[in-house]
Amino acid sequence: MLLTIEDRPNALLELLWIREAHALRLQGEDLPPLLLDTPTTVQHAALSTDTRDEWASAWPRIWHAVVAYAGPDLDSRLFVELQATAIGSTERASLLHRIVGPSWRDDFGDSAFENDSYRAWSQVGMDAQLAAMATRIEDSPERRDLPPLISAWHAGLTKIVTIPCLGEFTRRISENALLMTAGTRANSDSYRRALNTFI
Repeated sequence: MLLTIEDRPNALLELLWIREAHALRLQGEDLPPLLLDTPTTVQHAALSTDTRDEWASAWPRIWHAVVAYAGPDLDSRLFVELQATAIGSTERASLLHRIVGPSWRDDFGDSAFENDSYRAWSQVGMDAQLAAMATRIEDSPERRDLPPLISAWHAGLTKIVTIPCLGEFTRRISENALLMTAGTRANSDSYRRALNTFI
């Protein structure tokens, strides 16, 4: 049984941070809950109301594209193809984009990240994640809730993507993957409910 746990999905984390650090007022369906660790609000004098509105309008579309990309397993042949391409070539750039997938930066560049807030928030999240990791395999959520995990795996589950958001939140994001909050995975009752949505 092979199962991938993606607990630092960078493109998703960037989007979640942007939503809260730039205080975007979002509208859309099926958006994730707020972050557990609220980042410092970015005070960006050059960020106009029109730009903030444009970002808020685009955020749900980009979120859904990034989530859809996070689900399927990556084709390992892309890495072989990448090694055969010339550094700096357009073919290599195209392959890298296929490996990394869509992101906020594709549409808006790096301007949202031109401050220290994202790096600081990201480091706090990484430190908290490392501190919360089970020291023994027997204490992992997957070992703890093995019977429902086996049932979900038999139904095709091969990947779990977690996000550091509040509450219980689970979505099937591809034929083989679930997106859920880290809290959902950490709690046995909510994790079992999440796994049962896949069956």
